[in-house]
Amino acid sequence: MRLNDLAPEIGQRKAKKRVGRGVGAGSGKTAGRGNKGQNARSGGGVRPGYEGGQMPIHRRLPKRGFKNYFKKIFAIVNVKDLNRFEDQSVVDEIALIKSGLVKGARDGIKVLGNGEIQVALNLRVNKISASAREKVEAAGGKIEVI
Repeated sequence: MRLNDLAPEIGQRKAKKRVGRGVGAGSGKTAGRGNKGQNARSGGGVRPGYEGGQMPIHRRLPKRGFKNYFKKIFAIVNVKDLNRFEDQSVVDEIALIKSGLVKGARDGIKVLGNGEIQVALNLRVNKISASAREKVEAAGGKIEVI
């Protein structure tokens, strides 16, 4: 058997409906669009969510809460994840992205104190929790908050 011998089962694939091919074809003349109206025109139809002029659902429903557009989103890194770096290496945003701990750009990096650290690192981060600071300094590392 070869790739060119492969074929779908009989009745597995259905042919596309060919519209506008004459009255005898079943969907000729108006091609299944009915007579006149917005949907019968070429390029016709309404946008998604349009309810024929009735007040749309997204405007009828009450709005709740507050969306802070100035909120900063920090990438979270735990102390236990920093053990993959070599001793005395500089760990900054670029190093964390290369190692796969941080995915994509964020507003900064925050180190949290979950887990233990065995290597002394030079951290250059935006934020660090008090417990993470203690653990990194206890392991002989240095912290620079940028």
